[in-house]
Amino acid sequence: MTTTMLSSLRYLAGTAGPSGFGSRTTAEEATDGAGDLSHITAIVTGATSGIGAETARVLAKRGARLVLPARNLKAAEDARARLLAELGPATDAGRVVVLPLDLSSVGSVRRFARRFLALRLPLNLLINNAGQFSDRLAVSEDGVEMTFATNYLGHFLLTRLLLGRMADTARDTGVEGRVVNVSSTVHTWFAAADDPFAYLHRVTRKTTPYDPTKAYALSKLANVLHTKALADRLKEMGANVTANCVHPGIVRTRLIRDRAGLVTNTVFFLASKLLKTVHQAAATTCYAAVHPAVAGVSGKYFADCNEASPSKLASSSKEASKLWSFSEGITDEKEKQGVVHPTSFRLQVQNSNADRGMAIA
Repeated sequence: MTTTMLSSLRYLAGTAGPSGFGSRTTAEEATDGAGDLSHITAIVTGATSGIGAETARVLAKRGARLVLPARNLKAAEDARARLLAELGPATDAGRVVVLPLDLSSVGSVRRFARRFLALRLPLNLLINNAGQFSDRLAVSEDGVEMTFATNYLGHFLLTRLLLGRMADTARDTGVEGRVVNVSSTVHTWFAAADDPFAYLHRVTRKTTPYDPTKAYALSKLANVLHTKALADRLKEMGANVTANCVHPGIVRTRLIRDRAGLVTNTVFFLASKLLKTVHQAAATTCYAAVHPAVAGVSGKYFADCNEASPSKLASSSKEASKLWSFSEGITDEKEKQGVVHPTSFRLQVQNSNADRGMAIA
């Protein structure tokens, strides 16, 4: 029996792995060993619904202070109200903070970072959870394909801008900081033969048909590569901060419901035994964020609260380094010029592939 078949059977049965948890573990169960988290401050992106909302709820229930970034401030305030109501009237309202953030905009990410740093709060956890699936090609104000900009590039810059605060908090408190990037097994769907930078360039220039699933897979591949490169840099810094990424599992959240229809509904009905509840889907994120067993573990990929293996392409140190340099180039140029126009974005893509001798069409 192949490893894939064994993994599938364990998933269906909910069999616990080496961590003691499995596919049917809930976020509350995964945090049972974490103890009181009242000394922890966490930023959770995408916390207004789905997996992010459940992640925020469980962390808040354990005592953590939460910062909820959101593009839709009404939705974020509603989420804040729900959290405070569940925590009870004795809870300090300042334990849940809402700040504006549009992850697709480099400028918005920088403004969020400035606002957060001005609050002079510590930062122990950064959970990069927010995700978008674009049916049609859209380009951000910075000239970047929207799914890639939202799911990856915004999180890359957010993490980069807040690393100093995380390192300082860990040093001053002696409590390990953790970055958790929410990826997906879909990252394996991006073929190694199709160079990520060249594909992103072609999509941006509209010289190749837009495939929303492929674009989403690329963004999730970038999340895994980002984790690998970030873990290396944190080690070089000597920071008491780790970085890991997770596959939450297949769950019907709003990201999928927005595509509801006969075909989608039928597929999900037939695959219902494979789906996780939101409570289960948030478990691996919460496990990687606060469980004592993950202390000191960095640069790893987790599924069902256990370490797993990402794709060969996602494991490449060379690709991780290229992506980091590429991402710095885009975001740094935005800071200098105010706008990253599509032409300058294309130059970034070309430069990132210069050492391969590639001809960009």
